[in-house]
Amino acid sequence: MKKFFKILLIVILITSFFGTVYFLYSKSNSQPDVYKTETPKIDNITKKTVATGSVVPRKEIEIKPQVSGIIEEIYLEAGSEVKKGDIIAKVKIIPDMVTLNNAESRVNQSQLNYEDSKIDYNRQKELFDKKVIPYGEYQKAQLSFNAAREELNAAQNNLDLIRKGATKQTAHASNTLIRSTINGMILDVPVEVGNSVIQSNTFNDGTTIAVIADMSDMIFDGKVDETEVGKIHEGMDIVLTIGAIENEKFEAKLTYLSPKGVEENGAIQFEIKANVNLKEGQFIRAGYSANANIVLEKKDSVMVIPEGFLNFENDSSFVEINTGTEEEPNFEKRFVHTGLSDGINIEITEGLSLKDKVKGEKIDPKKVKEKETNAG
Repeated sequence: MKKFFKILLIVILITSFFGTVYFLYSKSNSQPDVYKTETPKIDNITKKTVATGSVVPRKEIEIKPQVSGIIEEIYLEAGSEVKKGDIIAKVKIIPDMVTLNNAESRVNQSQLNYEDSKIDYNRQKELFDKKVIPYGEYQKAQLSFNAAREELNAAQNNLDLIRKGATKQTAHASNTLIRSTINGMILDVPVEVGNSVIQSNTFNDGTTIAVIADMSDMIFDGKVDETEVGKIHEGMDIVLTIGAIENEKFEAKLTYLSPKGVEENGAIQFEIKANVNLKEGQFIRAGYSANANIVLEKKDSVMVIPEGFLNFENDSSFVEINTGTEEEPNFEKRFVHTGLSDGINIEITEGLSLKDKVKGEKIDPKKVKEKETNAG
């Protein structure tokens, strides 16, 4: 048994030795690196900058009440189309008790004056008809009666305004009826029946009853970095992509470029606005986030290569050209002159021909074997 174990140990040692020698030999004879090569091609190249922002209506109006009170009824909801003058809601006025009491007292006093003036007027008229008094005295009584009647009407109208927000003569134009001031779509109704609202005045913005906008007139409102703002100008064409609307692009034209930048997250941003050209039947919801692609420079039919193939040495750029074969490549350095770049491809103005094979990225042998296996 001892002899058997000795022989087994010797065999294991010899096997391990030759296995190590084979591993080192195979590692020293590994395959050389293989690189992808491509020839230059003729293509169009466009340099763009991207501005982020949102699509919003050009006109967005907040409807506010002219009287304070409580929302009694809401006739329309968000998404409804409205025309100028359409009633959106109704406000019930809650009058101040002191003001109401004074108004009622004024009506009572005016009523007493009116009745007294009416009695005096009737008496003076009867005497005048009998030619007992001159016309001057009759005229004074008539004037006093008319003034008392007007005062009573004014006091009654004032009381109606305090109680209801409208008089009998102006019921159709009551301030308690909240109407749309433009044609458009209701975007939001931030109040509910029973909510208290405050009128809009010099000291208070008032409670917003509804937000209305013209959804057929949309603009892109975004911001662009200070490094790009000098390259754009009003009138430039813009292509909008909206994340919520896939496979569709919208044309726009730059109409506004802010003269003043604002610092955001350590960078200076300038506001831009662009008119969105909506085709018939197109609809964009307010507030959609969007990216604006602004074409800064464009060249057609120029020689380009992938920008990743380019190498740099001091202030010069170069590529490596394969002057050998695919089996036995021989890469030589060649300096080139470049032009416009879009971040993916770059224009080559001098130093290459369409037949040159340019050294690209390294090919991973494992991925090649996987592709061959999958293809098989």
